[in-house]
Amino acid sequence: MNKVYSKIESIVGSVITVKADNVAYGELAEIETRFGKSLAEVNKIDGDVVSLQVFAGGRGISTGDHIKFLGHQMEVSFSDNLLGRIFNGSAQPRDNGPALSDCLVTIGGPSVNPSKRIMARRMIRTGIPMIDMFNTLVVSQKLPIFSISGEPYNQLLARIAMQAEVDVIVLGGMGLKYDDYLYFKKTLEDGGALSKTVMFMHTAADPTVECQKIPDLSLAVAEQFALKGKDVLVLLTDMTNFADSMKEIAITQEQVPSNRGYPGDLYSQLAARYEKAVDFDSAGSVTILAVTTMPGDDVTHPVPDNTGYITEGQYYLKGGRIEPFGSLSRLKQNVNGSTRSDHRALMDGMIRLYSSYKDTLEKKSMGFNMSKWDEKLLNYGKKFEDGMMDLSKNIPLEEALDLGWKILAECFEPEETGLKTSLIDEYWPKN
Repeated sequence: MNKVYSKIESIVGSVITVKADNVAYGELAEIETRFGKSLAEVNKIDGDVVSLQVFAGGRGISTGDHIKFLGHQMEVSFSDNLLGRIFNGSAQPRDNGPALSDCLVTIGGPSVNPSKRIMARRMIRTGIPMIDMFNTLVVSQKLPIFSISGEPYNQLLARIAMQAEVDVIVLGGMGLKYDDYLYFKKTLEDGGALSKTVMFMHTAADPTVECQKIPDLSLAVAEQFALKGKDVLVLLTDMTNFADSMKEIAITQEQVPSNRGYPGDLYSQLAARYEKAVDFDSAGSVTILAVTTMPGDDVTHPVPDNTGYITEGQYYLKGGRIEPFGSLSRLKQNVNGSTRSDHRALMDGMIRLYSSYKDTLEKKSMGFNMSKWDEKLLNYGKKFEDGMMDLSKNIPLEEALDLGWKILAECFEPEETGLKTSLIDEYWPKN
């Protein structure tokens, strides 16, 4: 039988403290106030003094309200009925659909035992040339999208959700503007991808603690689908908002701050989520693609800085495009050697020429005379940006490779590309 406590020691913002025994860290509690019931989670234990983060905030709570500890951590329902549904950070429906309570699984569990994992070796096709051709997304990979505010990173995630060749999409939004939430909902509905998608959405108006639960809810559901043999792509936006919610709660609890006010366990908290990426040896997989905004475009900010040590590369989103320089999928070499024989050589050759184009742009801006080679590079750079870097593209990898050869043929002679003669003989456009 669950104990009920009727004396709250203190109320500071959305954090309350109560004296209780036999309580576990992360355990859920139910608070009964004059306004109704609210959930809270144990996030600090000091002897018999227990601190709880109230999901709905501290407003309306009085020191005489009743607290009942539920004896378990936060759980989420798992079944195929989740597909096409939208939930909040408390795993409650926000799509006016029925609440689900069957087959409950605990969130925030440990990462998968390495003995159950296999090496990343399969490509996830997205239809976006800058990903598929130049920085291939690999099954079980964990990759951040580094961006600044104002870039179309949510639009990019929505496009990937619609185009990625996976079985299930789990989309987690943290601190979203309500317009962004509606954008995801409408885009996936209109694009026909909602039927294979589960959405956990936290808006800026929702309780802070729910923001912290979005990655755990998303990854717990993703892992269960993976155990059923599904390839799952988890899309998270924005992990900086997740970290900021941690900072807000840590400040409320008067924890000793670390770099720029973030809690000292920021790295561990981020790693605990990213390390859920896995390719099971006898089941499906979980792949994580997560937006991390960089305040002031500062990659040394604690959130992107710590993220870079955990993940396997990064995509840089600048000017509405995935930058070819700085963006890196460290696992792409595991798969792009088996896609098509020209993939690696064409990828390297086109980027090398695009780098020369950037140098030529700098020379032109300084007033240098342009040679015939410079003019070719300027023509090539424009075609490369229009044909390859446009994120609205949706073409298969093979078509993107053919397009790459077509662009080269329109701008250069075969011997000017620096590519192998054998590849040129096989793939250079004949007309």
